[in-house]
Amino acid sequence: MPEETRFEISVDVDIISASKRIRQTCRDLGLSNAETLRILTAAAEIARNIIVYAKQGEMTVSEVSTDGKVGLLITARDRGPGIPDLALAMTDGYSTGNTLGFGLPGAKRLMDEFSIESKVGEGTEIRMIKWKKTD
Repeated sequence: MPEETRFEISVDVDIISASKRIRQTCRDLGLSNAETLRILTAAAEIARNIIVYAKQGEMTVSEVSTDGKVGLLITARDRGPGIPDLALAMTDGYSTGNTLGFGLPGAKRLMDEFSIESKVGEGTEIRMIKWKKTD
């Protein structure tokens, strides 16, 4: 199993660099173009949130396997202000940043598994998995 790849996220170009490596990892795992696009969209949204709300953080990308399934795990962490109301933040249309408010719930819909933990004043961690579809 390949090692975990780690990316610092603090400026826009970091999103591009991370996307290139995520795309290659998706290819290495044999994920379809549609699966890869979903993963890249979700990862970019979460990375953008790190930059906007926390100013800096990191993402890690690794292969994951369980029960004969293989997939891609992305973990995003920051030490930003945290999210005071996760239920509200996961509601379509809610935004504190003058956006459409589809970021977190949209990323969740694009991935097969999604978890978020956040503590006010300490930061946020998001874990997302996309499983390779089997024929």
